[in-house]
Amino acid sequence: MDGRPNTAPAEQGEMVSQSMVAPAEEFSDDLNGNWSSEDKTLNEARIRAREKRRLRKSSSRDSGRESLSDANGDTKNGSASPSKPGYDRRSRSGKGRGLPKKGGAGGKGVWGAPGQVYDDEENVDTRDPNYDDDQGDCFYETVVPELDGETLEKSVAPIVKEYFEHGDTKEVLLQLQDLNLGKHEPELSVLAVSLSLEGRASHRELTSRLLSDLCHRALSKRQLATAFDKLLGNLGELLLDTPDASQMLGQFVARAMADDILPADFLESHKGRVACVHARAALDRASVLLGIKRSIMKLDNVWGVGGGQRPVKHLIKEMNLLLKEYLASEDVAEAEHCLKDLEVPHFYHELVYEAVVMVLESSKETTLQMMVKLLKAFWDSGVLTIDQMNRGFERVFASMDDLILDVPLAHSILEHFMDNCLKEGVISKQLHCQCPSRGRKRMVSEGDGGQLKPC
Repeated sequence: MDGRPNTAPAEQGEMVSQSMVAPAEEFSDDLNGNWSSEDKTLNEARIRAREKRRLRKSSSRDSGRESLSDANGDTKNGSASPSKPGYDRRSRSGKGRGLPKKGGAGGKGVWGAPGQVYDDEENVDTRDPNYDDDQGDCFYETVVPELDGETLEKSVAPIVKEYFEHGDTKEVLLQLQDLNLGKHEPELSVLAVSLSLEGRASHRELTSRLLSDLCHRALSKRQLATAFDKLLGNLGELLLDTPDASQMLGQFVARAMADDILPADFLESHKGRVACVHARAALDRASVLLGIKRSIMKLDNVWGVGGGQRPVKHLIKEMNLLLKEYLASEDVAEAEHCLKDLEVPHFYHELVYEAVVMVLESSKETTLQMMVKLLKAFWDSGVLTIDQMNRGFERVFASMDDLILDVPLAHSILEHFMDNCLKEGVISKQLHCQCPSRGRKRMVSEGDGGQLKPC
Protein backbone atom coordinates (compact mmCIF):
# COMPACT_ATOMS: atom_id res chain seq x y z
CA MET A 1 0.00 0.00 0.00
CA ASP A 2 1.90 3.09 -1.40
CA GLY A 3 5.19 1.29 -0.58
CA ARG A 4 5.18 2.40 3.02
CA PRO A 5 6.26 -0.05 5.75
CA ASN A 6 3.90 -1.34 8.49
CA THR A 7 3.59 1.02 11.37
CA ALA A 8 2.63 0.45 14.99
CA PRO A 9 -0.93 -0.61 15.81
CA ALA A 10 -1.71 2.94 16.87
CA GLU A 11 -1.11 4.16 13.31
CA GLN A 12 -3.09 1.37 11.60
CA GLY A 13 -6.36 3.32 11.65
CA GLU A 14 -4.84 6.27 9.78
CA MET A 15 -3.12 3.93 7.31
CA VAL A 16 -6.36 2.07 6.61
CA SER A 17 -8.22 5.27 5.89
CA GLN A 18 -5.49 6.46 3.54
CA SER A 19 -5.26 3.09 1.77
CA MET A 20 -9.01 3.03 1.28
CA VAL A 21 -9.06 6.58 -0.16
CA ALA A 22 -6.10 6.12 -2.52
CA PRO A 23 -7.69 3.56 -4.81
CA ALA A 24 -10.80 5.67 -4.97
CA GLU A 25 -8.79 8.68 -6.18
CA GLU A 26 -6.76 6.51 -8.58
CA PHE A 27 -9.86 5.30 -10.41
CA SER A 28 -11.97 8.38 -9.96
CA ASP A 29 -11.55 9.49 -13.55
CA ASP A 30 -12.76 6.18 -14.93
CA LEU A 31 -15.63 5.98 -12.49
CA ASN A 32 -16.82 9.52 -13.21
CA GLY A 33 -16.42 9.15 -16.91
CA ASN A 34 -17.50 5.63 -17.91
CA TRP A 35 -19.30 3.78 -15.02
CA SER A 36 -22.80 4.13 -13.72
CA SER A 37 -23.67 4.87 -10.08
CA GLU A 38 -24.49 1.20 -9.31
CA ASP A 39 -21.17 0.04 -10.75
CA LYS A 40 -19.37 2.62 -8.70
CA THR A 41 -21.04 1.49 -5.47
CA LEU A 42 -20.26 -2.17 -6.17
CA ASN A 43 -16.64 -1.41 -7.00
CA GLU A 44 -16.14 0.61 -3.83
CA ALA A 45 -17.63 -2.24 -1.72
CA ARG A 46 -15.22 -4.72 -3.27
CA ILE A 47 -12.28 -2.42 -2.56
CA ARG A 48 -13.30 -2.03 1.11
CA ALA A 49 -13.69 -5.80 1.54
CA ARG A 50 -10.28 -6.42 0.01
CA GLU A 51 -8.67 -3.91 2.36
CA LYS A 52 -10.39 -5.48 5.39
CA ARG A 53 -9.08 -8.93 4.53
CA ARG A 54 -5.61 -7.55 4.04
CA LEU A 55 -5.76 -5.79 7.42
CA ARG A 56 -7.03 -8.97 9.17
CA LYS A 57 -4.14 -11.01 7.83
CA SER A 58 -1.59 -8.45 8.87
CA SER A 59 -3.02 -8.21 12.42
CA SER A 60 -2.92 -12.05 12.78
CA ARG A 61 0.73 -12.14 11.76
CA ASP A 62 1.56 -9.38 14.22
CA SER A 63 -0.18 -11.19 17.16
CA GLY A 64 1.66 -14.40 16.28
CA ARG A 65 4.98 -12.61 16.38
CA GLU A 66 4.12 -11.03 19.74
CA SER A 67 3.14 -14.42 21.33
CA LEU A 68 6.32 -15.99 19.95
CA SER A 69 8.45 -13.14 21.33
CA ASP A 70 6.72 -13.50 24.73
CA ALA A 71 7.45 -17.24 24.77
CA ASN A 72 11.10 -16.62 23.89
CA GLY A 73 11.34 -14.03 26.64
CA ASP A 74 9.85 -16.49 29.19
CA THR A 75 12.34 -19.15 28.12
CA LYS A 76 15.20 -16.82 28.77
CA ASN A 77 13.79 -16.06 32.23
CA GLY A 78 13.55 -19.79 33.09
CA SER A 79 9.72 -20.02 33.13
CA ALA A 80 9.25 -21.92 29.90
CA SER A 81 6.42 -24.47 29.40
CA PRO A 82 7.22 -28.20 29.31
CA SER A 83 9.57 -29.40 26.60
CA LYS A 84 6.90 -31.50 24.89
CA PRO A 85 4.66 -29.31 22.70
CA GLY A 86 1.68 -31.54 23.52
CA TYR A 87 1.50 -30.09 27.05
CA ASP A 88 1.17 -26.48 25.80
CA ARG A 89 -2.55 -25.78 25.55
CA ARG A 90 -2.01 -22.46 23.69
CA SER A 91 -2.75 -22.21 20.00
CA ARG A 92 0.30 -22.51 17.73
CA SER A 93 -1.53 -21.72 14.51
CA GLY A 94 -0.81 -18.00 14.80
CA LYS A 95 -4.44 -17.18 15.59
CA GLY A 96 -6.05 -16.02 18.80
CA ARG A 97 -4.45 -14.58 21.89
CA GLY A 98 -2.36 -17.64 22.73
CA LEU A 99 -4.48 -18.54 25.80
CA PRO A 100 -5.73 -22.11 26.63
CA LYS A 101 -9.18 -23.06 25.47
CA LYS A 102 -11.98 -22.36 27.93
CA GLY A 103 -9.52 -21.18 30.51
CA GLY A 104 -7.97 -24.64 30.84
CA ALA A 105 -11.33 -26.34 31.37
CA GLY A 106 -11.70 -27.75 27.84
CA GLY A 107 -10.39 -30.88 26.19
CA LYS A 108 -10.71 -34.63 26.62
CA GLY A 109 -10.74 -35.98 30.17
CA VAL A 110 -11.02 -32.54 31.83
CA TRP A 111 -13.63 -32.03 34.55
CA GLY A 112 -13.54 -28.26 34.60
CA ALA A 113 -11.15 -25.48 35.41
CA PRO A 114 -8.53 -26.10 38.11
CA GLY A 115 -9.86 -25.38 41.59
CA GLN A 116 -13.51 -25.40 40.53
CA VAL A 117 -15.82 -27.07 43.09
CA TYR A 118 -19.31 -28.24 42.14
CA ASP A 119 -21.90 -27.82 44.87
CA ASP A 120 -25.41 -29.21 45.07
CA GLU A 121 -27.80 -27.27 42.96
CA GLU A 122 -30.01 -25.26 45.25
CA ASN A 123 -32.25 -23.62 42.69
CA VAL A 124 -34.12 -26.45 41.00
CA ASP A 125 -35.74 -25.69 37.71
CA THR A 126 -39.44 -26.46 38.10
CA ARG A 127 -39.77 -26.61 34.32
CA ASP A 128 -37.38 -29.58 34.20
CA PRO A 129 -39.31 -32.67 32.94
CA ASN A 130 -37.62 -34.74 35.68
CA TYR A 131 -38.69 -32.30 38.41
CA ASP A 132 -40.69 -33.85 41.24
CA ASP A 133 -42.38 -31.97 44.06
CA ASP A 134 -41.46 -34.70 46.58
CA GLN A 135 -38.02 -35.52 45.28
CA GLY A 136 -36.54 -34.63 48.66
CA ASP A 137 -38.26 -37.70 50.24
CA CYS A 138 -38.01 -39.96 47.23
CA PHE A 139 -37.62 -43.74 47.69
CA TYR A 140 -36.72 -46.18 44.93
CA GLU A 141 -38.00 -49.76 44.87
CA THR A 142 -37.36 -52.68 42.56
CA VAL A 143 -40.36 -53.35 40.35
CA VAL A 144 -40.78 -56.97 39.16
CA PRO A 145 -42.85 -57.17 35.95
CA GLU A 146 -45.88 -59.43 35.98
CA LEU A 147 -45.42 -62.76 34.24
CA ASP A 148 -47.57 -63.48 31.22
CA GLY A 149 -48.91 -66.85 30.13
CA GLU A 150 -45.87 -67.76 28.03
CA THR A 151 -43.15 -66.97 30.57
CA LEU A 152 -45.14 -68.39 33.51
CA GLU A 153 -44.55 -72.02 32.55
CA LYS A 154 -40.86 -71.41 31.82
CA SER A 155 -40.39 -69.83 35.26
CA VAL A 156 -42.60 -72.05 37.45
CA ALA A 157 -42.09 -75.51 35.87
CA PRO A 158 -38.40 -75.76 36.93
CA ILE A 159 -39.37 -74.79 40.50
CA VAL A 160 -42.02 -77.54 40.67
CA LYS A 161 -39.73 -80.17 39.15
CA GLU A 162 -36.97 -79.25 41.59
CA TYR A 163 -39.50 -79.52 44.43
CA PHE A 164 -40.24 -83.10 43.36
CA GLU A 165 -36.59 -83.85 44.12
CA HIS A 166 -36.10 -82.14 47.50
CA GLY A 167 -39.70 -81.95 48.82
CA ASP A 168 -39.15 -78.67 50.73
CA THR A 169 -42.21 -76.42 50.49
CA LYS A 170 -40.42 -73.54 52.25
CA GLU A 171 -37.89 -73.42 49.42
CA VAL A 172 -40.75 -73.16 46.91
CA LEU A 173 -42.26 -70.25 48.86
CA LEU A 174 -38.94 -68.39 48.83
CA GLN A 175 -38.55 -68.87 45.08
CA LEU A 176 -42.13 -67.74 44.40
CA GLN A 177 -41.54 -64.49 46.30
CA ASP A 178 -39.16 -63.42 43.53
CA LEU A 179 -41.90 -63.84 40.90
CA ASN A 180 -44.85 -61.58 40.20
CA LEU A 181 -47.63 -63.96 39.20
CA GLY A 182 -50.33 -61.30 39.40
CA LYS A 183 -53.62 -62.54 38.00
CA HIS A 184 -51.99 -65.82 36.94
CA GLU A 185 -51.64 -67.16 40.51
CA PRO A 186 -54.18 -70.00 39.92
CA GLU A 187 -51.97 -71.21 37.07
CA LEU A 188 -49.40 -72.29 39.66
CA SER A 189 -51.74 -74.96 41.01
CA VAL A 190 -52.79 -76.02 37.51
CA LEU A 191 -49.20 -76.49 36.42
CA ALA A 192 -48.21 -78.38 39.59
CA VAL A 193 -51.11 -80.83 39.32
CA SER A 194 -50.56 -81.34 35.58
CA LEU A 195 -46.88 -82.18 36.10
CA SER A 196 -47.67 -84.58 38.96
CA LEU A 197 -50.21 -86.46 36.82
CA GLU A 198 -47.39 -87.27 34.40
CA GLY A 199 -45.09 -88.35 37.25
CA ARG A 200 -45.20 -90.92 40.01
CA ALA A 201 -47.42 -91.39 43.05
CA SER A 202 -44.83 -89.72 45.26
CA HIS A 203 -45.00 -86.62 43.05
CA ARG A 204 -48.76 -86.44 43.51
CA GLU A 205 -48.37 -86.77 47.28
CA LEU A 206 -45.83 -83.95 47.28
CA THR A 207 -48.16 -81.82 45.14
CA SER A 208 -51.02 -82.27 47.61
CA ARG A 209 -48.72 -81.19 50.43
CA LEU A 210 -47.54 -78.20 48.41
CA LEU A 211 -51.09 -77.01 47.76
CA SER A 212 -51.91 -77.38 51.44
CA ASP A 213 -48.86 -75.34 52.50
CA LEU A 214 -49.41 -72.64 49.86
CA CYS A 215 -53.01 -72.07 50.95
CA HIS A 216 -53.40 -68.89 53.03
CA ARG A 217 -49.76 -67.98 52.24
CA ALA A 218 -49.48 -67.59 48.49
CA LEU A 219 -52.92 -68.81 47.38
CA SER A 220 -56.47 -68.45 48.66
CA LYS A 221 -59.27 -71.00 48.68
CA ARG A 222 -61.03 -69.17 45.88
CA GLN A 223 -57.90 -69.25 43.71
CA LEU A 224 -57.48 -72.99 44.34
CA ALA A 225 -61.13 -73.52 43.40
CA THR A 226 -60.51 -71.60 40.17
CA ALA A 227 -57.48 -73.80 39.47
CA PHE A 228 -59.48 -77.03 39.92
CA ASP A 229 -62.28 -75.64 37.72
CA LYS A 230 -59.71 -75.12 34.97
CA LEU A 231 -58.31 -78.63 35.49
CA LEU A 232 -61.79 -80.09 35.13
CA GLY A 233 -62.21 -78.12 31.92
CA ASN A 234 -58.85 -79.33 30.53
CA LEU A 235 -59.42 -82.95 31.57
CA GLY A 236 -59.87 -84.03 27.96
CA GLU A 237 -56.33 -82.93 27.10
CA LEU A 238 -54.88 -84.45 30.27
CA LEU A 239 -56.36 -87.84 29.37
CA LEU A 240 -54.22 -87.95 26.22
CA ASP A 241 -51.05 -88.20 28.32
CA THR A 242 -52.50 -89.85 31.45
CA PRO A 243 -55.38 -92.29 30.83
CA ASP A 244 -56.27 -92.35 34.57
CA ALA A 245 -56.32 -88.55 34.85
CA SER A 246 -60.02 -88.40 35.76
CA GLN A 247 -59.60 -90.77 38.73
CA MET A 248 -56.42 -89.02 39.86
CA LEU A 249 -58.01 -85.58 39.62
CA GLY A 250 -60.91 -86.84 41.73
CA GLN A 251 -58.41 -87.97 44.36
CA PHE A 252 -56.78 -84.52 44.25
CA VAL A 253 -60.18 -82.89 44.86
CA ALA A 254 -60.97 -85.26 47.73
CA ARG A 255 -57.56 -84.70 49.33
CA ALA A 256 -57.95 -80.91 48.99
CA MET A 257 -61.40 -81.07 50.61
CA ALA A 258 -59.97 -83.18 53.44
CA ASP A 259 -57.14 -80.66 53.93
CA ASP A 260 -59.71 -77.81 54.01
CA ILE A 261 -58.09 -75.86 51.18
CA LEU A 262 -61.20 -75.88 48.96
CA PRO A 263 -64.56 -74.27 49.76
CA ALA A 264 -66.98 -76.64 51.50
CA ASP A 265 -69.55 -76.24 48.73
CA PHE A 266 -67.14 -77.07 45.88
CA LEU A 267 -68.74 -80.43 45.01
CA GLU A 268 -72.29 -79.18 45.54
CA SER A 269 -71.71 -76.22 43.23
CA HIS A 270 -70.74 -78.55 40.36
CA LYS A 271 -73.59 -81.05 40.63
CA GLY A 272 -75.67 -81.01 37.46
CA ARG A 273 -73.56 -78.25 35.91
CA VAL A 274 -70.74 -80.29 34.37
CA ALA A 275 -71.26 -81.46 30.80
CA CYS A 276 -68.00 -83.37 30.34
CA VAL A 277 -68.26 -87.09 31.10
CA HIS A 278 -64.69 -87.30 32.39
CA ALA A 279 -65.18 -84.31 34.68
CA ARG A 280 -68.31 -85.94 36.16
CA ALA A 281 -66.30 -89.13 36.75
CA ALA A 282 -63.65 -87.14 38.62
CA LEU A 283 -66.25 -85.44 40.82
CA ASP A 284 -67.97 -88.79 41.50
CA ARG A 285 -64.61 -90.27 42.52
CA ALA A 286 -64.06 -87.40 44.96
CA SER A 287 -67.58 -87.78 46.37
CA VAL A 288 -67.09 -91.53 46.94
CA LEU A 289 -63.77 -91.02 48.73
CA LEU A 290 -65.22 -88.32 50.97
CA GLY A 291 -68.23 -90.53 51.76
CA ILE A 292 -66.14 -93.37 53.18
CA LYS A 293 -66.22 -93.72 56.95
CA ARG A 294 -63.27 -91.99 58.54
CA SER A 295 -62.29 -90.75 55.08
CA ILE A 296 -60.36 -87.79 56.46
CA MET A 297 -57.81 -90.09 58.08
CA LYS A 298 -57.57 -92.41 55.08
CA LEU A 299 -57.21 -89.60 52.54
CA ASP A 300 -53.92 -88.61 54.11
CA ASN A 301 -52.50 -91.69 52.40
CA VAL A 302 -54.61 -91.52 49.26
CA TRP A 303 -51.40 -91.51 47.19
CA GLY A 304 -49.57 -93.90 49.50
CA VAL A 305 -46.43 -93.02 51.40
CA GLY A 306 -43.90 -91.99 48.80
CA GLY A 307 -40.62 -93.77 48.24
CA GLY A 308 -38.08 -93.85 51.03
CA GLN A 309 -40.56 -92.29 53.45
CA ARG A 310 -42.28 -95.65 53.84
CA PRO A 311 -41.44 -97.77 56.88
CA VAL A 312 -39.03 -100.62 56.24
CA LYS A 313 -41.49 -103.22 57.53
CA HIS A 314 -44.09 -101.95 55.08
CA LEU A 315 -41.64 -102.23 52.17
CA ILE A 316 -40.68 -105.78 53.16
CA LYS A 317 -44.35 -106.72 53.32
CA GLU A 318 -44.99 -105.20 49.89
CA MET A 319 -42.08 -107.10 48.32
CA ASN A 320 -43.20 -110.40 49.85
CA LEU A 321 -46.69 -109.82 48.46
CA LEU A 322 -45.19 -108.95 45.06
CA LEU A 323 -43.25 -112.25 44.93
CA LYS A 324 -46.27 -114.31 46.00
CA GLU A 325 -48.44 -112.69 43.32
CA TYR A 326 -45.75 -113.44 40.74
CA LEU A 327 -45.61 -117.11 41.74
CA ALA A 328 -49.38 -117.27 41.33
CA SER A 329 -49.64 -115.37 38.02
CA GLU A 330 -46.15 -115.78 36.46
CA ASP A 331 -46.55 -112.23 35.06
CA VAL A 332 -43.07 -110.72 34.95
CA ALA A 333 -44.26 -107.38 33.52
CA GLU A 334 -46.77 -106.87 36.33
CA ALA A 335 -44.13 -107.72 38.93
CA GLU A 336 -41.74 -105.16 37.41
CA HIS A 337 -44.50 -102.52 37.36
CA CYS A 338 -45.31 -103.13 41.04
CA LEU A 339 -41.64 -102.99 41.98
CA LYS A 340 -41.16 -99.64 40.25
CA ASP A 341 -44.27 -98.24 41.95
CA LEU A 342 -42.56 -98.72 45.30
CA GLU A 343 -40.00 -96.07 44.21
CA VAL A 344 -37.21 -97.46 46.36
CA PRO A 345 -34.42 -98.46 43.95
CA HIS A 346 -31.93 -98.27 46.81
CA PHE A 347 -33.88 -101.05 48.59
CA TYR A 348 -34.11 -103.53 45.72
CA HIS A 349 -31.56 -105.77 47.42
CA GLU A 350 -34.40 -106.72 49.77
CA LEU A 351 -36.26 -108.22 46.80
CA VAL A 352 -33.25 -110.41 45.98
CA TYR A 353 -32.97 -111.48 49.60
CA GLU A 354 -36.68 -112.33 49.91
CA ALA A 355 -36.63 -114.21 46.59
CA VAL A 356 -33.71 -116.43 47.67
CA VAL A 357 -35.24 -117.08 51.09
CA MET A 358 -38.54 -118.01 49.44
CA VAL A 359 -36.71 -120.52 47.23
CA LEU A 360 -34.97 -122.08 50.25
CA GLU A 361 -38.21 -122.34 52.24
CA SER A 362 -40.18 -123.73 49.31
CA SER A 363 -37.64 -126.45 48.35
CA LYS A 364 -39.48 -126.88 45.03
CA GLU A 365 -37.84 -126.91 41.63
CA THR A 366 -40.73 -124.94 40.09
CA THR A 367 -40.29 -122.09 42.55
CA LEU A 368 -36.54 -122.13 41.94
CA GLN A 369 -36.88 -121.89 38.15
CA MET A 370 -39.49 -119.12 38.37
CA MET A 371 -37.29 -117.03 40.65
CA VAL A 372 -34.33 -117.49 38.32
CA LYS A 373 -36.55 -116.30 35.46
CA LEU A 374 -37.71 -113.24 37.47
CA LEU A 375 -34.19 -112.20 38.48
CA LYS A 376 -33.03 -112.72 34.89
CA ALA A 377 -35.81 -110.41 33.61
CA PHE A 378 -35.01 -107.73 36.19
CA TRP A 379 -31.29 -108.02 35.35
CA ASP A 380 -31.85 -107.67 31.61
CA SER A 381 -34.18 -104.67 32.00
CA GLY A 382 -31.73 -102.87 34.29
CA VAL A 383 -34.07 -102.76 37.26
CA LEU A 384 -31.56 -104.70 39.38
CA THR A 385 -27.94 -103.61 39.34
CA ILE A 386 -24.93 -105.74 40.13
CA ASP A 387 -24.53 -103.99 43.49
CA GLN A 388 -28.12 -104.76 44.52
CA MET A 389 -27.77 -108.34 43.33
CA ASN A 390 -24.50 -108.92 45.21
CA ARG A 391 -25.81 -107.28 48.37
CA GLY A 392 -28.96 -109.42 48.37
CA PHE A 393 -27.00 -112.68 48.07
CA GLU A 394 -24.44 -111.56 50.64
CA ARG A 395 -27.25 -110.97 53.13
CA VAL A 396 -28.41 -114.55 52.49
CA PHE A 397 -24.86 -115.81 53.10
CA ALA A 398 -24.77 -113.99 56.43
CA SER A 399 -28.14 -115.47 57.51
CA MET A 400 -27.38 -119.09 56.64
CA ASP A 401 -26.84 -120.06 60.29
CA ASP A 402 -30.42 -119.05 61.09
CA LEU A 403 -31.92 -120.36 57.85
CA ILE A 404 -30.42 -123.79 58.26
CA LEU A 405 -32.38 -124.24 61.49
CA ASP A 406 -35.63 -124.13 59.52
CA VAL A 407 -34.30 -125.61 56.28
CA PRO A 408 -31.64 -128.29 56.94
CA LEU A 409 -30.90 -128.63 53.20
CA ALA A 410 -30.44 -124.86 52.73
CA HIS A 411 -26.80 -125.18 51.61
CA SER A 412 -27.50 -127.64 48.81
CA ILE A 413 -30.59 -125.73 47.62
CA LEU A 414 -28.62 -122.47 47.63
CA GLU A 415 -25.78 -124.02 45.62
CA HIS A 416 -28.24 -125.37 43.06
CA PHE A 417 -30.01 -122.00 42.83
CA MET A 418 -26.74 -120.12 42.35
CA ASP A 419 -25.62 -122.59 39.67
CA ASN A 420 -28.74 -121.77 37.68
CA CYS A 421 -28.26 -118.04 38.22
CA LEU A 422 -24.66 -118.26 37.05
CA LYS A 423 -25.75 -120.18 33.99
CA GLU A 424 -28.28 -117.44 33.11
CA GLY A 425 -25.68 -114.71 33.69
CA VAL A 426 -27.53 -113.17 36.62
CA ILE A 427 -24.62 -113.34 39.08
CA SER A 428 -20.87 -113.15 38.61
CA LYS A 429 -18.47 -116.02 39.00
CA GLN A 430 -16.80 -114.23 41.89
CA LEU A 431 -20.09 -114.12 43.80
CA HIS A 432 -20.70 -117.80 43.00
CA CYS A 433 -17.38 -118.67 44.60
CA GLN A 434 -18.48 -116.95 47.82
CA CYS A 435 -21.39 -119.35 48.27
CA PRO A 436 -21.00 -121.04 51.70
CA SER A 437 -20.87 -124.82 51.84
CA ARG A 438 -21.80 -127.15 54.67
CA GLY A 439 -18.86 -127.93 56.97
CA ARG A 440 -17.44 -131.45 56.68
CA LYS A 441 -17.53 -133.79 59.69
CA ARG A 442 -15.57 -136.95 60.30
CA MET A 443 -17.73 -139.91 59.46
CA VAL A 444 -15.84 -142.29 61.83
CA SER A 445 -14.35 -141.28 65.15
CA GLU A 446 -12.30 -143.19 67.67
CA GLY A 447 -14.22 -145.26 70.13
CA ASP A 448 -17.50 -145.34 68.20
CA GLY A 449 -17.07 -148.93 67.09
CA GLY A 450 -16.71 -148.02 63.42
CA GLN A 451 -20.31 -146.85 63.10
CA LEU A 452 -21.10 -144.06 60.61
CA LYS A 453 -22.45 -140.79 61.94
CA PRO A 454 -25.29 -139.12 60.13
CA CYS A 455 -24.50 -135.87 58.40
